[in-house]
Amino acid sequence: MSGEPEETMDEAAAEEALAKAGTVIDRAIGFLMEQDMDPVIVASALLGGALGMLAQCMEDEGIVQILENAIESVEAGEFRRMAEEEDGEEGKPPA
Repeated sequence: MSGEPEETMDEAAAEEALAKAGTVIDRAIGFLMEQDMDPVIVASALLGGALGMLAQCMEDEGIVQILENAIESVEAGEFRRMAEEEDGEEGKPPA
């Protein structure tokens, strides 16, 4: 035993798993974009798949809260800023 609280170890494991899953998803998105798939189609498929997974492991109220948090982030411009930063890094003009 390392002496660390169990919660901290669980949080670290969750962060590692999230990073790994994110890397896999990013690669899948990259592959689909290389296949000249419409970005809206790719994003819609990812969102639908994510909602389906959430429906398997949580109640509808939890899913609604996640969606409300996402809406708040969109309205606050958080995703737009991230997209613009990524576009700047790749040398693309912002949309």
